[in-house]
Amino acid sequence: MPAFVTLSGRLVRLEPLSLAVVDDLVAAASEDRSTYAFTRVPNGRDEMVSYVEAALAEQAEGRTMPFAIRWLHTDRVVGATRLMNLEYWQGPMPWPPGARGAVGDVPSVADIGYTWLSASAQGTGVNRESKYLMLSLAFETWQVHRITLKADIRNVRSRAAIEALGAHLDGVRRAESRGADDTVRDTAYYSILSDEWPVVRERMHARMGLVEAA
Repeated sequence: MPAFVTLSGRLVRLEPLSLAVVDDLVAAASEDRSTYAFTRVPNGRDEMVSYVEAALAEQAEGRTMPFAIRWLHTDRVVGATRLMNLEYWQGPMPWPPGARGAVGDVPSVADIGYTWLSASAQGTGVNRESKYLMLSLAFETWQVHRITLKADIRNVRSRAAIEALGAHLDGVRRAESRGADDTVRDTAYYSILSDEWPVVRERMHARMGLVEAA
C-alpha cells in the first residue's frame, strides 16, 4: 500500500483526510450549494462524517488516497479530493476474476475523483494545482501507467477543466451511474498516459506560471 503523504504547492496543501477536519469540510460545503448541481457533496455534519469514514475505510484497504484541500491563502480547508480506484498489477493474477487480492507497494493505475471545492475557492487555481500535485505523485513517484478522470457529460465546467489539463477524451459511457440530481447520468471518461505526462506537465507549468521549472 502506498505511503500516505502531504502534498504542498504554492496555493494549496493536500493533507490526509481525517475526521479532525469534518467541521471545516461542513463549513466549506455549506457556502453555496447551488454550485454542486452535478457533483454529489455531503450536506451537513452527519453526511460529512459518513463520507470521511467511508473514504478512510477504502484507504485502509489500499484502494484510495483521500485528501483535504487546504487553501494556503486563507489557511482554510476548502474541499476534498482523492486518488482512487487504485489498481495493483504486480504479482499473481487474483482468482477468481474480480477477486480482491493482496495489494502491492504502489499502484499501477489510478483515478482522480471525488473532487469538490467551496464556492469561494472555485475558479481560483486551487483545483488546477491540486490536480497537478496528485498527477506529479502518481506519475513521478508511483510511476503509474494511466490516470483516469471522469465527469457528468452535462458538467461543462468540470469537463473544460479536465480538457485544459490536456487529458484525452476516451469516450462517453451512457447510463453510467445515478447522477447527483437523481437522474441517470452519462459519464465522459478522460485519461492521461505516462508517456503523455511530460507534455501535460509542461502545459500545466505554463498555466500556473511555472514556465522556468518546466
